[in-house]
This record gives sequence, structure tokens and C-alpha cells, in this order.
Amino acid sequence: MAQPIAKVRTRRDGSAVPLDELDKRLLNLLQGSFPIAPRPYAHVAEAACVAEEEVLTRTKRLVDERIIREITPIFDTRVLGYRSMLVAAKVDSANPWRAAKIINSHPGVSHNYLRDHDFNIWFTLATEPDSPLGLDGTLDVLQRLTGAESVRQLPTLRLFKIRMDLEMEKGTETLAAVAEAVDHREPEAIELSELDVAVIRATQGPMDVAPEPFAPAAAELGISQRELLDYLESMRERRALRRVAAILFHRRAGFSANGMGVWRVPEERILELGPRMASFRGISHCYQRPTYADWPYSVFTMAHGRSKDECDAILDSIAEDTGIEDRRTLYSSTEFKKIRLRYFTDEHKRWEAEHA
Repeated sequence: MAQPIAKVRTRRDGSAVPLDELDKRLLNLLQGSFPIAPRPYAHVAEAACVAEEEVLTRTKRLVDERIIREITPIFDTRVLGYRSMLVAAKVDSANPWRAAKIINSHPGVSHNYLRDHDFNIWFTLATEPDSPLGLDGTLDVLQRLTGAESVRQLPTLRLFKIRMDLEMEKGTETLAAVAEAVDHREPEAIELSELDVAVIRATQGPMDVAPEPFAPAAAELGISQRELLDYLESMRERRALRRVAAILFHRRAGFSANGMGVWRVPEERILELGPRMASFRGISHCYQRPTYADWPYSVFTMAHGRSKDECDAILDSIAEDTGIEDRRTLYSSTEFKKIRLRYFTDEHKRWEAEHA
């Protein structure tokens, strides 16, 4: 008997919104060149050759129209001492939404997708440094609550790239081309001070679209804006802060497809080819992950495109460049959850107290 196929649901406000050339230019700058400065929009305006007020007006509209999800500091989960991994779960294919709702309830689940595979739910999970359950215990609870037939742990063995930065101005040729070498040095957890944690709590989440967006957090901390900016720079130097950037709603921005290309790369070539695969402009994430007897794919690349064909073109270019032909591409049919993690809140402890 054939397995029932999960119906693909369209997300609310999921269709692309028309954007003019200045919108696209600003979205590129807001994703990649948002400075830690007293008036960051003035710097963006200078780069775009328009007035600061024009940048603020357009950015507010892009937020209101749900093209920009938020503009926010992006902290490094691992450097903050959190443990995280990708998880593939095999749940009831007739009703995956029941399992997804349970998985989504954990505050450390930032991404959760239905994908076209026997392991049909793929999610990322993070646990706090002092979590009594930890990753293994949390996955045991989630497997019990969801009734998942099987759960496969796919932790990061090596990180080659993580930078969600959609190319808004150029086309498939740019996305399918090598852009730049990627620094894949493995970060280590650092010891955080009370002020580190206070700064993270005060700055995480959506920032105001205002001439001085860092000012409210500085006021909350009782320090000057200059002191806060200097402190954020120090956190970037310590690799706790990756950058400050706009995060987009992919489909609203025109990127309707994402394909997880998984590659069977010989063990002796992973260090050579992982950074090469990561360097393609259309790849946002690239990792080495464990293999299993029935899962020989060691390198994972996440491709984002305006269509499935564009994602395929990016991955085909990688195959041509590296000579690695043995791959699978898993496309997401439903986005169950996509958020930025909130660090050092009480939500994790409440979840564990309720479910453990």
C-alpha cells in the first residue's frame, strides 16, 4: 500500500513581493554591510548613494511588508556554550504536523522542515550550557512525545560556512559561481561574564528601524551607546557575535526554493572540498556530518534559489567544480518553524520542567 503523501501547505504571506532595484540594493547592504555604528543606516545610505531618510523609510516598509524578518545581532551558538545539532526524524507521514507542533514547542528548535525523504522532519536543536537533559536527553523526550519511529543525530563535525545572505541583485550565474574562500576555523566556547550575558539579552531580537537603533539597548544597560558599540565589537573579536544583519523572509524576497544537497565525499577529500563547496555564492550553510550504513553523505550544503531549477543549477555547478557526482537533494515542502534563537532566557528551563 502506498504511503500517504503529506499535503504541501502555503505559508501565510509566503508569495514574493515586487521589489525595485533600490530595494534589492538595500537588502544586499542590510544583509552584508550593516555596521556596528551610532547611525548605521547613514553608512548604508552612503554605500547606496541615497539619503539616510530614504533608507529608513524603505527599510520600515520592507519590515512592514514582511520581506525583512528582523534586523538583529547574530550570535554564535557554539561560542556561547550552547550545544546544537541537526536532527532527522521519521514520523507518521499521514500527520507530520502533530509531531512538528511538539518539536516546535522546544525553545531551542530554530528551524523545522518537512522534507521529501523517509526521514521526513528535519530540525535544528540547541540546548543551554547548563541543561540537565542536554541534547541526548532532550531528543529522548521529543522521540517519546512525537512517537517518532527513528531519530537520526547529525551533529556538525566541521563547519565550513554559515552565512544566510540572499543575493538580491544578481541572477543564477552569480549564485552558481565561486565567490570567495571561506574561513572554517572551528570556534570554541568562551567564558562569558555577567556583562556579556546582559548585553546579549538586551540586544538580541528585532532592533528598531531608527537612526540610532542601538540606543534603546544601551539605555536598558545603563551605559552610553559608544560603550555598547565598543563592547559589541569586542564580542565580535571574541567570535561570540558573528555580525548584525537583516534576516529576510525567503519567499517574500523571491527565494521560493531551498534544497539541502548532501554529498558522498571521500573522507580523505573532505578538508579539501568542503571549503570549496562552501565558497559558492548560493550556498548559505556547509557542514561535515556523520555517515551511517544507509546514509553515506558526509557533506551538507544548503542552496537557496528563486526556483528549484536555480537550486539545482547551484548544486550542479558544485558537482562540476569538484567532480563529486554522488549526491541527493532534499527539498522542503513545508516550513514548520524558523526563528532566531533567544539566549539565556527562562524558556528552556520551563520546557524541561514541564516535559522532562
